[in-house]
Amino acid sequence: MTTHADTSASESSPFAAKGITTPVVERQALEQAEKAVSHLASQRNNRWYPAFHIASNGGWINDPNGLCQYHGRWHVFYQLHPYGTQWGPMHWGHVSSADMLTWQREPIAMAPTLPEERDGVFSGSAVVDDSGDLRFYYTGHVMLNGKDAENGTREVQMLAKADGPEVHHLRKHGLVVDFPEDLVFNDFRDPKVWKQDDVWFMIVGTQSKEHRGQILLFTSTDMETWNYDQILFEHPDPNVFMLECPDFFPLAAPDGKQRWIICFSAMGSKPSGFMNRNVNNAGYMIGSWQPGKAFTPESEFRLWDWGHNYYAPQSFESEDGRRMMYGWMSPMVQPIPMQDDGWCGNLTLPREVYLGEDGDVHTVPAHELLGLRSDTTTWDAMQLASGEERTILDNAEAVELELDIDLSQTTAERAGVKLHCTEDGAYTYVAYDAQMGRVILDRGACSNGDRGYRAAPLSNAELEAQHIRLRIFIDRGCVEVYVNDGSQVLSSYSYPSQGARAVKLCSESGSVSIASCKVHTLRSIGLDE
Repeated sequence: MTTHADTSASESSPFAAKGITTPVVERQALEQAEKAVSHLASQRNNRWYPAFHIASNGGWINDPNGLCQYHGRWHVFYQLHPYGTQWGPMHWGHVSSADMLTWQREPIAMAPTLPEERDGVFSGSAVVDDSGDLRFYYTGHVMLNGKDAENGTREVQMLAKADGPEVHHLRKHGLVVDFPEDLVFNDFRDPKVWKQDDVWFMIVGTQSKEHRGQILLFTSTDMETWNYDQILFEHPDPNVFMLECPDFFPLAAPDGKQRWIICFSAMGSKPSGFMNRNVNNAGYMIGSWQPGKAFTPESEFRLWDWGHNYYAPQSFESEDGRRMMYGWMSPMVQPIPMQDDGWCGNLTLPREVYLGEDGDVHTVPAHELLGLRSDTTTWDAMQLASGEERTILDNAEAVELELDIDLSQTTAERAGVKLHCTEDGAYTYVAYDAQMGRVILDRGACSNGDRGYRAAPLSNAELEAQHIRLRIFIDRGCVEVYVNDGSQVLSSYSYPSQGARAVKLCSESGSVSIASCKVHTLRSIGLDE
């Protein structure tokens, strides 16, 4: 076992006189966590374990954390409970890659060992400081009664630093932002840090004294001493009591103007039509901002992803200037059958975020993922009659499907792809629904897990274009659907039954014209071994 870096405080640290941790305590906690994950991994059932999505070797995972590209290498950390397949005291897992195609497991990066993080090292982000060193700001979580959140929690912002360019270990540096008693009722977490005009900024998601969801803004000149600046944004819906996983970044529009994107998960929002159907949803607003002022929204709240299982996205800037993002495919609704398999949860594919010609945010798979394609099968244009199903793959575990539906020659009420089709009649359905004018992901015929459907909207311009282009990534237990160059996305778990997993084109109540169809077999990213 590789030992963890010395996390004892230096004499200059605010914790130096307290003797609150030692290298031995930290090392033992990390070693125990590694053994627990290895034990779960030794019994892991791989029937739904992903081939090309990031997941822990064993145990439960949730939010992506500390995302960065540093000295040319990609790093993804994630919330990890190493002792079971349900949510529990959070650690930080870690994987890295030189090319975003082949990933390797790194030692577990952090375990809850300090008093301020007794019940979990919660989510946080990475940033490179003025000296070129990599810092991680994260939330320390404590349950006041020592067992659950019934009597409240105390959350503070903590600092850790990478031990070198390889980022094999993190060294904790302790508390940097205490709980603001006068501003916050209970929740105060998920810091995101960036620099602008020689000032460092930090946002934190909160529940205010009035139980309103807010994002607070802090500033610093040295990244150690942080001062409260203002409320960057308060959600207008009084039902929203907390804004989790905040993010905030600029994007250049096609006309060259800069827009600011504020991102959050609005806890407490009520279902309305197709919106807010999940336990909690993650979305964004487009607007304007300058230091010293609050964010001014200029769009409504829009979902990052319309699928059943998407939450807690985090973005970062690549070394070539792209805005990148990972999300967590959140299995929030019972039954969750993969919890019986020694692991639970995976991240989405890495996505590039940009402003399109339509003025809205688009998310597309990172271009590096083209390198996962091992071979390609192409079909000529084809017509399917009403009620017809046509099998294009007898068994597909890890594939990418590109499909172009020509609406000008299509009369079907629903037409698309049935995937994870098994002999018992189970399948997941991705289709264009002409009556809704939406792309749907329907799990009503699944034999495992939660069912239900989700529906992503199409704009009038998209419908008038007469072509629906889909990129569908089918992994062993999940699917991601990218619509029209990422104007919308749907990410959901799909747990197929035993046996071969066919892919079928189909048409309902009318014919469908398929302008083009390609299937790319995708290779493993190396974490399923």
